Amino acid sequence: MSEQPGRRQETQHEETHRHHGNDGGGAPEGGGGGIDPAAAWDERYRTKARLWSGKPNPQLVREAGGLRPGKALELGCGEGADAIWLAQQGWSVTAVDVSAVALERAHSHELAELARESVRASNGDIASRITWQLADLTQWQPGTSYDLVTSQFLHSQELDWRIPLRTAASAVKPGGTLLVVGHHPHRLPPWGNDHHQHLDMFYTGDDVVRELKLNGPGWQIEVLTSRERPVTGPEGQEATIADVVLRATRLP
Repeated sequence: MSEQPGRRQETQHEETHRHHGNDGGGAPEGGGGGIDPAAAWDERYRTKARLWSGKPNPQLVREAGGLRPGKALELGCGEGADAIWLAQQGWSVTAVDVSAVALERAHSHELAELARESVRASNGDIASRITWQLADLTQWQPGTSYDLVTSQFLHSQELDWRIPLRTAASAVKPGGTLLVVGHHPHRLPPWGNDHHQHLDMFYTGDDVVRELKLNGPGWQIEVLTSRERPVTGPEGQEATIADVVLRATRLP
């Protein structure tokens, strides 16, 4: 679910790639009219051979790069760039998305990376490091807890962001890390109308802290900030947007 319903169509030059995240571009039309999010996202992915840049999101690299690898959960994995990057750092990753088309594409990208790295199991088969899981994030619940749970740009007209982010917080094991990155509602790109007409898709860091109750005794907030980032629009426009970044540790 990673780009807005849109995930991000700010541009293919952007690093963002998540499902239901919106990099500033269009999104499948809103869910209030009974549109099936899975069908809408499948159709959107079919419009292009690659919807996102194929690079890991920069805030993920910055915030998770120094963490000790363990079990990671990614909500809204899109075409898989973040999950693949995490796996390459040594994480065992469960990557969840609503789009079967996105997951098929993500798995093929992973296999291509593994083939380039010649990572093979003892029986000669390519050894997958990632479990790709198809699920509706309004209903899906993890069956275990994780050392890292990440949600990158999980913005969607079909999805109340509070639901998957509460799931994300509940899945962090004691001592583990929650990482939430999104578009700041007051620093969106000037092009496109969908995101400006649906500002409730977005959140500030304070919104996330309040809704997930991260200011309570069970959590320690490590990072709570807004970081500017240059982006390029679909017609080559240049703008500066801001990413909301929250990293918190669940206390033992």
